[in-house]
Amino acid sequence: MYYNLRMVYITTPTKTVAKELGRLLLENRLAACVNILDGMESMYWWKGELVEEQECVLLVKTHYSRMKKLTTLVNEHHPYECPCIISYTITEDEGNADYRDWLYNESLAKN
Repeated sequence: MYYNLRMVYITTPTKTVAKELGRLLLENRLAACVNILDGMESMYWWKGELVEEQECVLLVKTHYSRMKKLTTLVNEHHPYECPCIISYTITEDEGNADYRDWLYNESLAKN
């Protein structure tokens, strides 16, 4: 079976924003599952300045076919000027096959 699943890494300024985005993605069936990791420390360059701040990570599991709509929704509702939305492929032959089956089925479920 070819799953074509993705893990999407999104950073947010707060846990509240991560929960709001996660709920929007789930309610719109653009994700099967989201995980929120609060308290991340980030360091990066932004407009010529070195920035250090606390952020929150939103991990989203979805199907490739949902990525364009997912990215659009996050861009529309995210407070950052340039939000981090990075997709990683979930491989077909590693990890728990039962979980991949569940993720595949939920990722493609309709409202």
